[in-house]
Amino acid sequence: MDRFQEMQVFAAVAQEQGFSAAARRLGLSAASVTRAVAALEKRIGTHLLTRTTRSVHLSEAGQRYLEDCRRILAEVQEAEDSAAGSHAQPRGQLTITAPVLFGELFITPLMVSFLTQFPDVTINALLVDRVVSVVEEGIDVAVRIGELPDSNQHAIRVGEVRRVICASPQFLATHGRPKHPQELADAPIIATSAIGQLKNWPFLEDGEPLSVRADPRLTVTANQAAITAAALGLGFTRVLSYQSASKVAAGELEIVLADFEMPPLPIHVIYQGGRKAATRVRSFVDFTVKALREHPALRA
Repeated sequence: MDRFQEMQVFAAVAQEQGFSAAARRLGLSAASVTRAVAALEKRIGTHLLTRTTRSVHLSEAGQRYLEDCRRILAEVQEAEDSAAGSHAQPRGQLTITAPVLFGELFITPLMVSFLTQFPDVTINALLVDRVVSVVEEGIDVAVRIGELPDSNQHAIRVGEVRRVICASPQFLATHGRPKHPQELADAPIIATSAIGQLKNWPFLEDGEPLSVRADPRLTVTANQAAITAAALGLGFTRVLSYQSASKVAAGELEIVLADFEMPPLPIHVIYQGGRKAATRVRSFVDFTVKALREHPALRA
């Protein structure tokens, strides 16, 4: 097996986090995959993978090598596309990640439109409410909400969202509209643990941080469930503005305490490779950036 094939095998094992799964994906025997990785590690002179009885994980050297492998393999694919005269036509598989609800509301329609426009592209979408490792899980394009850590990944800001408190008009008519966050301390609260349960809701008052303890009557594991419960009149909930935007526009929810909100959270589209990224990656990034920047729900 040549070096190029060994890179392909190693990248598959890293993405699948297992030799058997990588073998099935590549159409090889598990023994062939194991030998290829062993030969690669022997030639390089270091362990690229940490093996346990249940899983396989990248070592620190393996993480660096995987990033280089992906770049080299992408450049080879790009060269072949160019030689075949299809440089401007995206093809191949894209792996994308985004938060669950954001992915359902915004990214899924974009994926459908992109696949309709480019029939030679396939997409694997990982919609999860956790930060996915772009390198370890083989992600081509990721949507992140919140401040980004320093990295060598390319990031394009496409919008921002607010952390809002909302309730139904009927609930507010009965219980009154709060004028200060402290009034929430004794109010019916709907909390969500989708991205970690917060016992205290943060606010800003005259530029200074203010924290109010939220004792929920109802705790749910999905933001959409909290939004539905609030629209049905149970109480106040705290979600991101894009999550409640459709019900606010329909008059089913109203935002309160806007003057005390925390600063908006940025939304970025991130990817690896920059100008050297594969055509399918650059095309999807351009496609997504344009659409998200034009969406009114992503403007704070």
